Amino acid sequence: MCVKDSAPLPLLDTPTLWLYDCWSGLSLVPDGGSDSLMTLLDVFCHPLWAVATLLLALVVRLQRRGPWRPRDCPVRLDGKTAIVTGANTGIGKFIALDFARRGARVILACRSEQRGTAALQEICDVTGNSDVHLRLVDLSSLASVRAFAEKFLKEEKALHILVNNAGVSGLPRQITADGLEASFATNHLGPFLLTNLLLDLMKSSAPARIVTVASFSHKSGELDFSHFHGDNLIYRGNRVYSHTKLHNVMCTTELARRLQGTGVTANSVHPGVVMTEVMRHQRLRMRFIFNLIGIFFFKSAEEGAVSSIYCAVAEETAGISGKYFDSDCSMVLAAPLARDAALAVKDFEMCERVTSKLS
Repeated sequence: MCVKDSAPLPLLDTPTLWLYDCWSGLSLVPDGGSDSLMTLLDVFCHPLWAVATLLLALVVRLQRRGPWRPRDCPVRLDGKTAIVTGANTGIGKFIALDFARRGARVILACRSEQRGTAALQEICDVTGNSDVHLRLVDLSSLASVRAFAEKFLKEEKALHILVNNAGVSGLPRQITADGLEASFATNHLGPFLLTNLLLDLMKSSAPARIVTVASFSHKSGELDFSHFHGDNLIYRGNRVYSHTKLHNVMCTTELARRLQGTGVTANSVHPGVVMTEVMRHQRLRMRFIFNLIGIFFFKSAEEGAVSSIYCAVAEETAGISGKYFDSDCSMVLAAPLARDAALAVKDFEMCERVTSKLS
């Protein structure tokens, strides 16, 4: 039996009245399940539903476009050298492609030789820049990071841009050969060590820029140094990822303070909620929901690369350091915990001790 409101309906336009009727039809007692299902199907099959969905998708798509577009930026990078970690796919590949299009010498720092080679070939073909090179590095291994840096310092005379882009999400509990939790090693301690090993070269190459891809999820992160070794961690949802991103933001801010007067800047960015392979280690159900919603609401990898490119090349960001940028290329406040200067110093020093001990 239907439960209907006895009050008279107000004057409504036809689409609104149709939605009201559909909603009223759904107000059925449990034994009217089949009627409810039919009414629900009527709702989703109605032409107005399709039109509304398309309009929503269009509006969301337009809103995904930020105020700054890489293609409109005339800055050239001829004679400049750039490293992009995790450049074989997703955001990293589009960052590297942009740098190559601007004439830079681009080093793709990747873990997979096969996928890195494919990305290199694609970037060269699209941009016509043959000065793009693949160098292998596994950021979860401090030995691999040191080997990469040592080889780079022997082969290269300058480094003007370093983009710490590579990252993972949803990894199960794993402890690396260095005794570090795998997500923390890959997302923070590996990039932290790489950056510090290359700092002297960047100072001699100044002006130079360091960009670390963080996330808005750093706002739910916690600062607990026992996490570095896999202790006191809860592997649920995106919590571990959030913790690593908090360290990214804090250490980048402290690095910027230490680099004052050197001509080297360091900033962290939020790329947006992006459809990339960073979710590949999450559960199948979470990946399905993420991808389904993402079709309409999330950024593509190319769109997600914009804020990093902005910090790395835009004229208006020259000289800006120690800041956090959102996915619309706006300078915004990081989480209160991430802005605690004393904690940032402690975090940076702890990361130095952890990475230096594991020589």
